[in-house]
Amino acid sequence: MRKGDLDELVKYRFERAKNTFEEANLMAKENHWNVCVNRLYYACFYSVSALLAKNGMSSSKHTGIKSLFNQHWIKTGKIMKSYGRLYNNLFENRQEGDYIDFVVFKKQSVEHLIPEVKDFINALEKLIASE
Repeated sequence: MRKGDLDELVKYRFERAKNTFEEANLMAKENHWNVCVNRLYYACFYSVSALLAKNGMSSSKHTGIKSLFNQHWIKTGKIMKSYGRLYNNLFENRQEGDYIDFVVFKKQSVEHLIPEVKDFINALEKLIASE
């Protein structure tokens, strides 16, 4: 992939991350907490996907994206471990909320994640800009 195309892909994925984060905020305002968790996860996912693309990496599976992120950024200390835990927990919560019957997220278990995800997105965007 040419550098210009790569830059466009990274930019596109960050735009998706930010738009998806806004969707999560809208779902929180409407008290749709399962959907909010889903959108928070995807906001992080698109951010991580942008970071991977910037560094010539990709995976066709969510678990692969998570694994590459943990291996190359969390375990190396380039990203705080708390961001790794946040991403991993959102991955698990999204899986449960989307695929397991009778999983219902409540405001008190989700609302605090919103500013954490915003920080996550900003941290990855700053990291990409500095590379």
